[in-house]
Amino acid sequence: MRVVSLQTLRAYWIKNPETEQALLAWYDEVLSENWTQPAVIKERYASASILKKIRVVFNIKGNKYRLIVAVAYKIGVVYIKFIGTHKEYDAVDAETVEI
Repeated sequence: MRVVSLQTLRAYWIKNPETEQALLAWYDEVLSENWTQPAVIKERYASASILKKIRVVFNIKGNKYRLIVAVAYKIGVVYIKFIGTHKEYDAVDAETVEI
């Protein structure tokens, strides 16, 4: 998969250094994936939440942070839509949030 964009993740971990290793690990893993449908994601990431409108929520750093992405399965692209704490996540609509 191709992730758009590492720059977004980097900007977040610069402000929240404790997230750097977890976000880099997630990013590196996703680069080697080939997600063709939501079930493929759930096989690899059992704790991921599959939402409507091609969105997926990942738990990051022991579930301290949430990462929302949109997945374009046909073209193999993952778009970062949101990264934040649980409190910040609770304040957004995961189905529509845009960075």
